[in-house]
Amino acid sequence: MEVEIDEEEIKSAGGESLTDGRRGLRIHGWEIETSKRSILTSPELQLWEEKLETTHFPEMIFGNSSLILKHLASGTMIHFNAFDALIGWKQEALPPVEVPAAAKWKSRSQPFQQVILDYDYTFTTPYCGSERVDRNSEKVGGDISDGSPSLCWEDCEEKIDMVSLASKEPILFYDEVVLYEDELGDNGESLLTAKVRVMPSGWFVLFRFWLRVDGVLMRLRDTRLHCVFGEDSFPVILRENCWREGTFSGLAAKGYPVDVALYKDPSIISMRLPIIKHKTQKLKLSTNL
Repeated sequence: MEVEIDEEEIKSAGGESLTDGRRGLRIHGWEIETSKRSILTSPELQLWEEKLETTHFPEMIFGNSSLILKHLASGTMIHFNAFDALIGWKQEALPPVEVPAAAKWKSRSQPFQQVILDYDYTFTTPYCGSERVDRNSEKVGGDISDGSPSLCWEDCEEKIDMVSLASKEPILFYDEVVLYEDELGDNGESLLTAKVRVMPSGWFVLFRFWLRVDGVLMRLRDTRLHCVFGEDSFPVILRENCWREGTFSGLAAKGYPVDVALYKDPSIISMRLPIIKHKTQKLKLSTNL
């Protein structure tokens, strides 16, 4: 989805576009920025191998791409990047999906060598964003993966109002950032993306890991965040995590078709996949963080 930036509309909503070649805007005390860069170079990938202590990586890593949302009054920054996502992948260490062809498409070994898959080649991650608090600077940027303490998210019963988000409100800014992807040797898809939408009333983020192993399983891990702009109080951010997963055989048992061509878009088939984890949390920002 392409959204043309309307400077007059942004200004009338109380915002302004970022300058100096940066993509994003500043509005109601928030600075929201996306960076979309090329895939990692060989020297950069080697550095990541040393830091993460692994030689296993997705085919395409956009390691310098990111989505950053910063609340200027509190210095709270919520950001999404590939490096932290792969930290989560390594820590979770799921067993590899058993597919006969998997060893062939994920091996760096010579064809005549025996291959033993001992890692999750789908790069599934539990990652739902990174956080830090920076009181000394209102400028977004720098090393966004610095190991700062996490914020305190509280479990809650509130839910993101998806109906109101579907209303015909002007979109002041929209972008999609791909963090990494892998086609699993033409046997499926593994994709990690962050989408952001800013309206006059607030901002909304969909952070999604999508996996399709053709003929075997599909996995969808969505994190949604919604913040409503407030004039008289510090904002509350709702974060909803929903993990779905299902096998092609399970879909067939329910009478659904299993033609791979019908399962290219996760948004279309997400409701067919069983929920395996769901929770909603909230974070109230203040200058006393």
